Amino acid sequence: MKKYDVYGMGNALLDIEYEVTPELLQELGIDKGVMTLIDADCQSALMQRLGAIPHKRSSGGSAANTIVAIAQFGGSCFYSCKVAADEFGTSYLQDLEACRVATNLTNGDREDGTTGQCLVFVTPDADRTMNTFLGISSQFSQRELLPEAVEQAEYLYIEGYLVTGDGSKAAAVKAREVAQAAGTRVALSLSDFNMAKFFKPGFLEMIGAGIDAIFANESEALTMAESENLDDAIAYLKTLSKTFAITRGARGSLIFDGETLLEIAPVKVKAVDTVGAGDMYAGAVLYGLTHGMDYAQAGKLGSLASAQLVTNLGPRMEADAVKALLMQV
Repeated sequence: MKKYDVYGMGNALLDIEYEVTPELLQELGIDKGVMTLIDADCQSALMQRLGAIPHKRSSGGSAANTIVAIAQFGGSCFYSCKVAADEFGTSYLQDLEACRVATNLTNGDREDGTTGQCLVFVTPDADRTMNTFLGISSQFSQRELLPEAVEQAEYLYIEGYLVTGDGSKAAAVKAREVAQAAGTRVALSLSDFNMAKFFKPGFLEMIGAGIDAIFANESEALTMAESENLDDAIAYLKTLSKTFAITRGARGSLIFDGETLLEIAPVKVKAVDTVGAGDMYAGAVLYGLTHGMDYAQAGKLGSLASAQLVTNLGPRMEADAVKALLMQV
């Protein structure tokens, strides 16, 4: 038995969420439905333009949402990230501790700077658009890794956004090497269409000779495979990973368990906000796989959890609501 079910690594971001119209996005010059990296000046200018529009703040980041979901189900997790010695960084640490997630942040070695922030724009069609200022998270490196914790985990879960920085990409490669030497399975999220489009060589470097699991939505999988045909994407992902999951929104998801491609039925709901749906899906599947479920059961849990999540605003649910989903599998 290993100490942790999943060791995650990713960008620590304070999510600042707004409900907006497509017209406002156009007025602000923001591309709808994608994640765009912005600098401090752009972030400040956007915040000034948004002014007094009501918003919601929460500690987040893609992999952090996945790790918190696993912990809410009852799993044991560790999360490596980088925050600054500012108010937001302190809040971020306290949030992880409240969610019973172990972290490198407890060593107290935080540097001066600004904790990363993500402006999340939710339109009436439940689509989400993100403008991300990485702040000090852009300096994520091997310094934030705890190799002994990686070795003590069943899975290493790597956030795809780490591919954008040389230091963070190197940390992901190092973590994979440590994991594979210790018999820890390695999972990677492709994270975003733009990551697959502009950073494919970096992803291939992070994947190396092959990993154990990839999580992607359909557009990310197609982009990674450089094809418009889903069968091509499925065949391509088989060359990179022993297993994988492709989420397809209202059409459910596909899971390749190493031998068979499984079709996971969707759960029909009215989506209010799709922020974090893929993160929740990955968390539910990883929890299931580390707690005795087969791939079909884990996929069903992923479908249930992500469907429930999108009926609410924000990338997380209450812990009791998450755990209650286990009774439906």
